[in-house]
Amino acid sequence: MTPSRSIRATALGPDGAREVTRALPEEVPVAVTCNGTTQAVMMCTPADLEDFARGFAFTEGYARPDQVERVEIIEADQGIEARLWIAEEAAEALGARRRAMMGPVGCGLCGIESLEEALRDLPPVTGALVLDAGEAAGAAEALRAHQPLHDLTHAVHAAGFYVPGQGIVLAREDVGRHNALDKLIGALLRAGIDPASGAIVITSRVSVEMVQKAVLAGCPALIAVSAPTAHALRLAEGAGLTVAAFARGRRIEAFTHTHRIVTGETDVA
Repeated sequence: MTPSRSIRATALGPDGAREVTRALPEEVPVAVTCNGTTQAVMMCTPADLEDFARGFAFTEGYARPDQVERVEIIEADQGIEARLWIAEEAAEALGARRRAMMGPVGCGLCGIESLEEALRDLPPVTGALVLDAGEAAGAAEALRAHQPLHDLTHAVHAAGFYVPGQGIVLAREDVGRHNALDKLIGALLRAGIDPASGAIVITSRVSVEMVQKAVLAGCPALIAVSAPTAHALRLAEGAGLTVAAFARGRRIEAFTHTHRIVTGETDVA
């Protein structure tokens, strides 16, 4: 399956009608299974699905990276299966909290069975990352160079990993902002890149689940082009996560744990 498809349409305007062709992103149901049991079904862009499976399993608490033994991506008529084979102890723990979940685009908490699970406790973020304010503000613009599917379709989100002095070192795209972040986290795990060494940059707002995923990955800073929600900031403050938003041009607004963003020259050695 390809991540985009050309679709014909009729453009209507003051000058009349004309036939056009648009490149539009695909979204397909992806069933995430662990040791043969379906844990979740998410609507995803069919690209970088091994990264998605590993990142989703980690951020949802299915299995730690060292507990994932292998991943298989299987295409079927109805969609795609991302099959994870995980260590027995992880499978047993997962059985105690098994849930069925359908995740349409824009929703990251579908299928959660309790309020306690939705607002789960987060481990503290302790990374010593320091970001120059100008570089942090420009990280969102730097991410634009890593969004080929967006350039083609104008309909997908992106998540990138920014390292001081290096720029965006990894990026992933998806129709779902949560999926893009899970893909990025999975890619970091596969590449052996420590999430504590940089900042996650996203093209969407900062919501509760985006904070949760960043913290669980161990990343100390989350940079967004859009606004945060008030409760996302409360979670970030409690977990030690730096949240900076409205990153445009050379300006950025830091909301929580602002000590990690400084003005002037920053030593990144």
